[in-house]
Amino acid sequence: MDMIKLAKEIIEGRRLSEAEDLSFFEDCDLDDLLKGADMIRAHFNGDKVDLCTIINARSGKCGENCKYCAQSVHYKTNCEVYDFLDEEEILNNARENYKAGVDRFAIVTSGRALSGEEFEKCLRSFKLIRKECPGLGLCASLGLLSREQFEALKNAGVSRIHNNIETSPSFFPSICTSHTINDKLNTIENAKLAGLDVCSGGIFGLGESFKQRIEMALTLSKIDVVSIPINVLIAIKGTPLERMPHLEEDEILRSIAMFKYINPAANVRLAGGRILVDKAGKRAFNSGASASITGNMLTTSGYTIESDRRMLSSMHRELAKAAN
Repeated sequence: MDMIKLAKEIIEGRRLSEAEDLSFFEDCDLDDLLKGADMIRAHFNGDKVDLCTIINARSGKCGENCKYCAQSVHYKTNCEVYDFLDEEEILNNARENYKAGVDRFAIVTSGRALSGEEFEKCLRSFKLIRKECPGLGLCASLGLLSREQFEALKNAGVSRIHNNIETSPSFFPSICTSHTINDKLNTIENAKLAGLDVCSGGIFGLGESFKQRIEMALTLSKIDVVSIPINVLIAIKGTPLERMPHLEEDEILRSIAMFKYINPAANVRLAGGRILVDKAGKRAFNSGASASITGNMLTTSGYTIESDRRMLSSMHRELAKAAN
């Protein structure tokens, strides 16, 4: 397969689908694949890079059994455990990130969903941030919510929800049995019905095949997400996947580029596991990625906003500004 030719066809309007044999992504020339993905990124996203940051507003004590997650009560890990943070602490964190120049700020919580009291506290937090940090895009990652809850979040100033599908439909039962991928897809549909943009991606390196990564990319293309966070598993001691080996850098880059070919308009966003790609993910920004989570992740260390700004500046990339 001529990957440069395919990239040009995608720029001109072609879209890949599950009706096609896409197995060529697994063994096509890597340099051409990455170059083509960068062409697609330049056309659809330009040289602007969208930076977002998160606050883990409630940590641990999650009743779900996702095999990769340190926050599950089913596994013995060293995960920090605390209840929903005070509104002032969340606001102060948002202020700091706002002053540092990030585009978006997300409140993220562990568990299947928030209690009624916690959800109201979260709404108040978003309203405070909206008032004090004008122009900062607000995102929420709060579990499996109803359309009515998403409408309340939108009224509080949230413009985007985050809910990862984590992996392909065929592999999902291998990593979680306490909820299904359809539960996640229904949640995403609720958010879209409420008028919110959707950020949804997953994790590479859970034991899935490359074919199943293609399946995940196609699933995301069907639900028309605007942002696709890509995490790479860093196995955490105490979880069932603690002995899972790290993916090699070339495989990570191949997977990121493949996602860009299948989801050309979406921002492919570097998230957890960036440390496994050379120079804090720098190569990935030349392989289809156009966005990143900056700062610390939920249970792993990240990169500082300032270090990311320096890296992007050295690549002659600009920082994007959230539309809302």
